[in-house]
Amino acid sequence: MTEQKGSVPLESVREGKYARVERERRFLLAVPPSATVVTASRRITDRYVVGTRLRLRRVEHLDSGTWEFKLTQKVPAGQAGAVQGLITNIYLTRAEYDRLAPLPAKELSKTRYSVPPLSVDVFDPPLHGLVLAEIEFTTDEAASSFVPPRGIIAEVTDDARSTGGRLIRTQRHELLEWLTEYGITPASSPPDPAGGT
Repeated sequence: MTEQKGSVPLESVREGKYARVERERRFLLAVPPSATVVTASRRITDRYVVGTRLRLRRVEHLDSGTWEFKLTQKVPAGQAGAVQGLITNIYLTRAEYDRLAPLPAKELSKTRYSVPPLSVDVFDPPLHGLVLAEIEFTTDEAASSFVPPRGIIAEVTDDARSTGGRLIRTQRHELLEWLTEYGITPASSPPDPAGGT
């Protein structure tokens, strides 16, 4: 994989005073998780601020009715593997979020289901039919030794098309072509939340 614009060389990806190394593996699923295995649910709206590496996130915790707001900077490693790059989070008040929300941005929304040890994202239109599972790690060893549970279609950690920064630019026909590569034919209408098997 070639180094991405605005990325940092893999050998220089190390935690600093504010940024931490993000280690993550991503997996493609054919259907959303069954409600019987979901332990928590969140509605997430991400606003990728145009011309920056910043993401403004609004999270509604569906079980408790509480809200969370974050401003995140992601500096990609630009190379293959679980080390995605550096990530810095700032937690915001609702007023701070509202002040930043008008910035020009591309929006992505999804429902995230906790299915330990995975988080499973079920995307809203126009990306309906896309179901991605992810898991974060604190060490390289934990990332490399993780064995995915049954039901995984494919690992897409090294497929740039599975990143939020790429998904915000993905057209419906591009998504369908991508999923077809993995033998997935999504329904023409969005699925019911947590309605998979």
